[in-house]
Amino acid sequence: MRAIWKGAVSFGLVYVPVKLYAATEQKDIKFNYLHDKCKTPVQYRRYCPYCETDVPMEEIVKGYEYEKGKYIVLRDDDFEKISTEGSKNIEILDFVNHGDIDPIYYEKAYYLAPGDGGAKVYELLRRAMAEAGKVAVSRVVIRSREALAVIRVSAGALVMSTMHYPDEIRPVGILPEMNYQVSLHDNEIKMAVSLIHSLSADFRPEKYSDTYRQTMLEAIQSKIAGEAVEVPVKPEAGRVVDLMAALKASIELAKEERTEKVEAAKEKKPVRSAKRKTS
Repeated sequence: MRAIWKGAVSFGLVYVPVKLYAATEQKDIKFNYLHDKCKTPVQYRRYCPYCETDVPMEEIVKGYEYEKGKYIVLRDDDFEKISTEGSKNIEILDFVNHGDIDPIYYEKAYYLAPGDGGAKVYELLRRAMAEAGKVAVSRVVIRSREALAVIRVSAGALVMSTMHYPDEIRPVGILPEMNYQVSLHDNEIKMAVSLIHSLSADFRPEKYSDTYRQTMLEAIQSKIAGEAVEVPVKPEAGRVVDLMAALKASIELAKEERTEKVEAAKEKKPVRSAKRKTS
């Protein structure tokens, strides 16, 4: 895997050479758009309606619409002039508690690996952050775009997640549905909390899978094989009439499912015969 960025983490007067790697990948199923009549892939053209001609990439520039129908053009040298100094550095601004950052701010995750000759100082920063229990709010420039980021220790490595700026987060107050007025009984809250405890478990990401993608792939294979696509019908959720009754029933169902899982785990576990020690 090729590093997409090389630079250094600025840690006070210490510089930690690092390489940046994408930590995630999208595994969505990709479809091509076809012309239904002949099943030919549809082409997308870069077309100028004024000149009535296709436009090659070398004739395309970036324009900012400052008024309706009026643009100013920014070229490569314009972007180079406003490029932030020290763009090859990840500048640590503050060390904060991880729990103080709302996950809504997170955008994309990257692995930070030690750069050439930087293993010792990389390990120093990683171990110091782990022992302090802090994450580092940082500033970084990736592909000419400055971003806020947070660096944390995860799985024995430094992981950097780019973040949204506060003015990019839409306030929840813009949702008219949130202006509701309801009253809850104490017993309803207690039952809901009890249900949450009944459904609680340790987070193990390997438990979860993309069932939609798997079903879609099976449907595609069925199409290829010329078989009819069968999709299981999910039962529709009935309307809740009695909230307390629904909570009680949910708690009982959660207990039954947990008991079934425990019993199933016991059946799969191999039975070891006890060996007596011989003198």
